[in-house]
Amino acid sequence: MQKRIKFFGSALGIFVCYFYYGILQERITRGKYGGKNGEEEEKFVYALSLVLVQCVINFIFARLMLSYIMPQGEDTTKSVYYSLSALMYFLAMVASNMALQWVNYPTQVVAKSCKPIPVMVLGVLIGRKSYIWRKYLFVILIVLGVTLFMLKEGKSRATSENGLGVGELLLLSSLMMDGLLGAIQERMKAEHETRSGHMMLGLNKWSTLYLSVAVIATGEIVEFWKFVGRHPAVLWQLGSLAAAGAFGQYFILFVVSEFGPLPSSIVTTTRKFFTVLGSVILFGNTLVLREWAGTTLVFTGLFLDALYGKSPSKKK
Repeated sequence: MQKRIKFFGSALGIFVCYFYYGILQERITRGKYGGKNGEEEEKFVYALSLVLVQCVINFIFARLMLSYIMPQGEDTTKSVYYSLSALMYFLAMVASNMALQWVNYPTQVVAKSCKPIPVMVLGVLIGRKSYIWRKYLFVILIVLGVTLFMLKEGKSRATSENGLGVGELLLLSSLMMDGLLGAIQERMKAEHETRSGHMMLGLNKWSTLYLSVAVIATGEIVEFWKFVGRHPAVLWQLGSLAAAGAFGQYFILFVVSEFGPLPSSIVTTTRKFFTVLGSVILFGNTLVLREWAGTTLVFTGLFLDALYGKSPSKKK
């Protein structure tokens, strides 16, 4: 009974943290600020600064977790792996956050749920892995669902020559970075047995370094602080977003360490579906029947993969 209470408590923590995270992310990136007393309305367009805040909070949280809550011993992983994985990690996050300026949150969630696709492709091409046939079937379901969801009935106001909008291209770039990140992390686990806490700490440390250079080099840090000065309420939203993300990661790590990766996969897959529903209800992101069908296919594929597609891969 005590173990069940821990599991359902942790699952509830994941649901609450990431549901709140999704609401805040859409409110920050798609909301309008100002407009009172003759002020001109403006949008939050500082994707680099948004990710930087999250990485700083995640780094502090990981350090505290390793020091006081979940010690994981000495880390022997090479710094070059952390630096490369962090580069892919922050590029993926920046691209997906920037995409929200052109697509709504349900589209981002459904597209980002397709991480198994680039991870599998790069695992076969780079890692020389083979997968059980069920895995391919589930991935095909995910691909069909995303294709159905992202088909356009009319012309987008930000459509490129090949028919894909700016938001969709950014999401595809983000997925490619996710695939490269997965390939690097596989090497880290195989060569150094890198633990989850160390990976969280290293990723966020190097990402913070990259992003600090980026916001200074582009001058975004100056514009970001001017925006905060004009709209100080956004600072509380950013802090709440980062805190929700950090606690959400902690609950996921707790479920993995206490109950294994399979229950964690089922919980996180289910919460993504409810995040889409929450975005539809709270922000009026209405979906047509075709998009609901695509969403159902995506999460069916993900759920079946969580249940039946996790057999250890074999080397060719």
